[in-house]
Amino acid sequence: MADITAAMVKELRDETQLPMMDCKKALVEAGGDKEAAKQALREKGVKLMGSRADRATEEGRVAVFAGVNQPAGAIIELQVESAPVASNEDVVALANDLAKQLATGPGAKTADELWDQPSPSQSGKKLRDIKDDLENKIREVFKLARIERIEGPTGGYVHFDGKTGVLLAVKGGSDELAKDVSMHVAAMGPSATNVSDLDPAEVEKERAILIEAAKQEGKPENIIEKMVEGRLRNYYAEKVLAEQPFVKDDKQTVGKVAKAGGMELRGFSLWKVGQTSDATAA
Repeated sequence: MADITAAMVKELRDETQLPMMDCKKALVEAGGDKEAAKQALREKGVKLMGSRADRATEEGRVAVFAGVNQPAGAIIELQVESAPVASNEDVVALANDLAKQLATGPGAKTADELWDQPSPSQSGKKLRDIKDDLENKIREVFKLARIERIEGPTGGYVHFDGKTGVLLAVKGGSDELAKDVSMHVAAMGPSATNVSDLDPAEVEKERAILIEAAKQEGKPENIIEKMVEGRLRNYYAEKVLAEQPFVKDDKQTVGKVAKAGGMELRGFSLWKVGQTSDATAA
């Protein structure tokens, strides 16, 4: 039997962040072969976390990779079990890697497909390997709840707590302007990009409500239509990104700010951990 020294155990502990006794046992069973011991620990961890797969993952974070000069952008939601783990620096790095790989790699239709792609920050490792190691170390279930890739130029923003993120589809403009508009989306939560993107049935429903309200006010028939059109602008300013007063300069609409910066607004995805609101261009 190989002589398992304290230094060998410490080295394996430092590399895996697993308990000392687990590391010592793995080394003993592997005959002192560190790589074999690491693989055994990983396999044991995968089996353990597999038995916990049905545990609730009510915390998590959104990550975005975007750029107006990038061929594609991406947004992902990585769910975990607790808030402290959602802000763990290794978990943040994994979420960012997932978004970057989704945008810059071949794309993925499912979470499993993305997990099996290479890590953009750790050469020689798959994203799944990093997830398995983190789950083994932290002992919480990780779930890649949602993924989305948008072809073409994009802007993006993630709130400081990681719970809200925006991926904005654009044409032209700059990264700074696209980020500012993305921040506006996160703050104001529009439901459509442009007036033409609104559900016509919802617009007609609102129009009917406004017409009835005007009639109840006793307004003459010949001015009701003009009044309603004026009031519909308030409705658009509430619902439509391009019509909303810009949060950084409420004397201008987002649409006018974008146009002045040479940027066309083409759609957006606004994600909050556990919920979604999308107005993404086709």
